[in-house]
Amino acid sequence: MPDYLLYSDFNCPFCYALHERLHELRLIDRCEWRGVQHAPHLPRPMKAWEGSRGAELRHEVAVVQRLAPALPIALPPGKPNTGPAIALAASLFQRDYKAGMQMVRDLYHAFWVKGQDISNPLVLDEFGISDGSDLDQAMGEWEAAWHETGQAGVPLLVSPSGVVLAGCVSAEQIHAFFRLED
Repeated sequence: MPDYLLYSDFNCPFCYALHERLHELRLIDRCEWRGVQHAPHLPRPMKAWEGSRGAELRHEVAVVQRLAPALPIALPPGKPNTGPAIALAASLFQRDYKAGMQMVRDLYHAFWVKGQDISNPLVLDEFGISDGSDLDQAMGEWEAAWHETGQAGVPLLVSPSGVVLAGCVSAEQIHAFFRLED
């Protein structure tokens, strides 16, 4: 089982970028992905963001494009409630961790590259996984552990000794973080 915890939310472009960076660095297999909703109030289905919220989303995507210029990312129309997508990933993790990690990557891609509303049951049905509504306890434990870190944001990496790395950081910072435990 992976020894680092990765707290992440599908609707966060920085989480998507860090997740892909961990793949590129071949460190993702050392991370246990834990989905947490940093914005559980978002509606289902996703609503288009306009005005200041739309400007905020455009800014976030532009920052990620500067931090990770090779990362495929498109400006989505808004941000979805990620509870159902997190539940699906958690459900698959219980049966097949490796397949669950692939689904996490696919869900990020569905939202950040294709702009799909991953709160929509029809979109989630494309992943072929049954409803994960019975996973409230596991998801509640992830959420509680995330809050116990004292951090309010995502992405968040936690080492086996409890050292925290927050945000979408450079490859050098990630390597240094993993070297602390090696």
